[in-house]
Amino acid sequence: MIIELLRDGAAAVRYDTGDGIAPELSPRPFLTATTPSGVPATDTAPADHAHHFGLSLAIPDVDGTSFWGGRTFVRGAGPTMLDNHGRQRVLSREVAGPGALSERLVWVGAGGEELLDEEREVMARRADDGWEVHWRSRLTPRGRGASFGSPQTNGRDGAFYGGLFWRTAFDRARVSCSDGEGEAAAHGSTSPWLLVVADDAAVLAATATGMPWFVRTGEYVGFGPAVAVDERRRLAAGEALEVDLCAALLDGPPRDPAALAAELLVRTS
Repeated sequence: MIIELLRDGAAAVRYDTGDGIAPELSPRPFLTATTPSGVPATDTAPADHAHHFGLSLAIPDVDGTSFWGGRTFVRGAGPTMLDNHGRQRVLSREVAGPGALSERLVWVGAGGEELLDEEREVMARRADDGWEVHWRSRLTPRGRGASFGSPQTNGRDGAFYGGLFWRTAFDRARVSCSDGEGEAAAHGSTSPWLLVVADDAAVLAATATGMPWFVRTGEYVGFGPAVAVDERRRLAAGEALEVDLCAALLDGPPRDPAALAAELLVRTS
């Protein structure tokens, strides 16, 4: 099922419930978006990474279960296809008004075990400087706690992806943040904002979590604040993990990305 959050002619922001995603791709809801002029800003199940779905909340390792999809990085063996794929199951959904929805989800392991509860809010709206997308989730472990990992925490240097992840539709792009320009400056930065500029579109993303940015611009263009970087992130029973991402979808780069990012964070709080 697709829920339309925002539309202007062919331009749209839509929320896909992910019902048709294959089990080995870790089924989950995801968001797709264009810029206000209709330039695609997200990619869904691209040929190079069929488990990438627009903007989604995807974590490669939750106590050994992959909620990322595809192969799992195994220390000493490399990327390996395992029978360890989980899925996100929606328990309830409320459409809170034009462009906004909230959901309660449970993250279910490959064997049917319920690992995490999630409260999710997603919103899209028009703004003076373009369109805005806001996503906020709260993850709480069931049982005694939970442990989150990434390929980097499992031995693959630099591959600390996992969390809210945005796969763009851009063939190439320039990135910058408060620490400088280029992938080398942005990858691992704790800048509150990240600017991704393509030929005829731009995405300015911001997060209030302080999580480091995972950034790729070579093989593909994708980014997101990362949950587990240098070591596993562990939650005790009853402890919650907050993740968020807000983004401005633009038809060109903003004049002052830092100021616009600050406005985005205020408007999402």
